[in-house]
Amino acid sequence: MSRRVVFHEFGGVENLGLEQAPELAAGPGQVLVRVVYAGLNPSDLRIVAGTFFIVPDLPSGCGNDFSGVVAGVGAGVEEVVVGDLVFGGRRLAAAADYLLASPRDLHLVPAGLGLDVAGGLQIAGTTAVAGVRAIDPSEDETVFVSGAAGGVGVLAAQLSRACGARVIGSASPANFDFLRALGVIPVDYEAGMWDRLRELAPAGISAAYSTRGIDEVNGLLNFGVSASRINAVAAGSTAGELGVHTDGSAAALPDDLDRLARALAAGDIMLPIDSVYSLDAAQAAYRRLAAGHLRGKILLSTADVRNAAGLM
Repeated sequence: MSRRVVFHEFGGVENLGLEQAPELAAGPGQVLVRVVYAGLNPSDLRIVAGTFFIVPDLPSGCGNDFSGVVAGVGAGVEEVVVGDLVFGGRRLAAAADYLLASPRDLHLVPAGLGLDVAGGLQIAGTTAVAGVRAIDPSEDETVFVSGAAGGVGVLAAQLSRACGARVIGSASPANFDFLRALGVIPVDYEAGMWDRLRELAPAGISAAYSTRGIDEVNGLLNFGVSASRINAVAAGSTAGELGVHTDGSAAALPDDLDRLARALAAGDIMLPIDSVYSLDAAQAAYRRLAAGHLRGKILLSTADVRNAAGLM
């Protein structure tokens, strides 16, 4: 039996439920994937609420990021074969036992990269890479990254560090030691952050990757950061009107995700897994996402598929 997470009306996570799904088969040009992990993203919550730019027909599936095993290929598919470990993104379809994808949406999991990390990589990874490229950090610069322990922020902080920059990252105190271990200077994002930033960066901040709202963008501008050196992924169109970059996953280059996956596999950077929930606990997983204070990514796991694939 195949299952998928579905919602029949817009609203909160209480509308999510696990239902039996139609059996899928790969048609011409398609790949059937047995999903092992599905990664959660904040945009999922907005889609379920009906407030995202993607407004699906109802009932709708849920999720985007996934990793899994190729279970079937249709006529004309030569990029992958049955048994390949793959990851990628499939909007409104990832939280399921099986999904159909185009070969162009799939990436081979490199040796050394866990399927769990691969399962949460597509949106966070491309968003982080594109945004860091936009602010172009360089050696001896000081870069601020907000939400530096979260799925996007932790990658953006490490990518900025890899450019030689000194990185200050905002987080809750529970994640301070974790950030220090990555070479990131932590700062509490609660009241007093701007005063503390002045102490940590007396010569100013050269560039910033903002994962929070427009108030933070305005704070960075008031701090003296040039709009052209700020990338904001959660501040909406107002940020763009201020001359701030808003580069996210849509601005990623075709090979960005593969290069990032190889860096993760090599241990050059890391993406922590905050927590893993079973597919039938999707409501609890999304409540955890909505609560915030995450360290990395939240995943849904289709444990039965994982066992069948011999991946435990």
